[in-house]
Amino acid sequence: MNNLPITSLIHTYLAFSLLIHAFAAPTLLFQGFNWASNKKEGGWYNSLMNSVSDIAAAGVTHVWLPPPSQSAAPEGYLPGRLYDLNSKYGNEAELKALINAFRSKGIKCIADIVINHRTAEKQDSRGIWCIFEGGTADDRLDWGPSLICKDDKNYSDGLGNLDTGTDFPGAPDIDHLNPRVQRELSDWMNWLKTEIGFDGWRFDYALGYSPSITKVYMENTSPNFAVGEIWNSLLKEQDGKLAYNQDQHRNELAQWVKNSGGVVTAFDFTTKGILQVAMNGELWRMKDSNGNPPGMIGILPGNAATFIDNHDTYSQNLSPFPSEKVLQGYVYILTHPGVPSLFYDHFFEWGLKDEIIKLTTIRSRNGISATSKVQIMVADSDLYVAMIDDKVIAKIGPKYDVGNIIPPNFQIATSGLDYAVWEKK
Repeated sequence: MNNLPITSLIHTYLAFSLLIHAFAAPTLLFQGFNWASNKKEGGWYNSLMNSVSDIAAAGVTHVWLPPPSQSAAPEGYLPGRLYDLNSKYGNEAELKALINAFRSKGIKCIADIVINHRTAEKQDSRGIWCIFEGGTADDRLDWGPSLICKDDKNYSDGLGNLDTGTDFPGAPDIDHLNPRVQRELSDWMNWLKTEIGFDGWRFDYALGYSPSITKVYMENTSPNFAVGEIWNSLLKEQDGKLAYNQDQHRNELAQWVKNSGGVVTAFDFTTKGILQVAMNGELWRMKDSNGNPPGMIGILPGNAATFIDNHDTYSQNLSPFPSEKVLQGYVYILTHPGVPSLFYDHFFEWGLKDEIIKLTTIRSRNGISATSKVQIMVADSDLYVAMIDDKVIAKIGPKYDVGNIIPPNFQIATSGLDYAVWEKK
């Protein structure tokens, strides 16, 4: 055996680790459910098993799965017994089997973490539903009203701390400043990693507690990937139309990331909100006053998770992308910086799988990443053209004639109704 100095071995290992990381595929997220998935006959986890290969074929690196715990609402967003993973989506064994199936394809699974609020198991002596059960034989996560925010007066006994975020009216808001809450929720999340197989988190309703709290859970659980839902309204003009300048909106997202420790990503609601309005003959909106993308990807792309729709915006019709323009939306997010997210419905139920895979293949083949550079060539009412990393050119909008702006050393890679993508020859 070679007697290499231990320092040499360490340096060799570190160099190898950095090399592996450098060639790791940029993150591509897939939302693996919609609002109605809990109603699937035979269980959603079992159903999704049949889709693992197709999802892998798109180059997906991370799949976001629904909230795993027992819940008062079938969709999972009113959780109670957190350690009880028998939900309307399936049971714990089925969930583990699904995660293992994704892992066999090199895909990591993201748990939807609903920790801002919680539903109680029993009433206290006042008749208030505020006695929580964790789902284990011991007292882990077995909380009472003193661990509810004191300003949540419908449930609290006044002994907790004030809420650090926005109130959620549908269930007791948990006091995340309490050390026991932080410790036991962190333990539960780490159990989801070590025992169930999850690798990261989607923080539901992250406005409900301060970003300093998110930072605690990030540091205590070290996820491979995490993304937060910070969903604020975009700025409107007095006439009700979307304001051109959305700097305040995207700066709030960027500040949340920074205050959460700088590692977590945030869903880029700014880009979604602007893009879906711009699709209606207002593509000039897709260039800010500095010539950059107008969403979060224009200021902090490495921490921006772009998306077209999700289980809220589309499934519940809260802010749906124009249906006939969805592919153009994917052309934008899959050629631009940020961490793009695909939606189950678009991929499978809308029959867009083949076209989306063409776009994800182009992204992968050209090494487009979350921090790729964008040069916006045209942003007119009916035409948007941008070059990314000097390797790919994307065009969206109904204007067919792009004139002579496409360099001769680029060739068409894919095209469809009102969109085209070129690659360097």
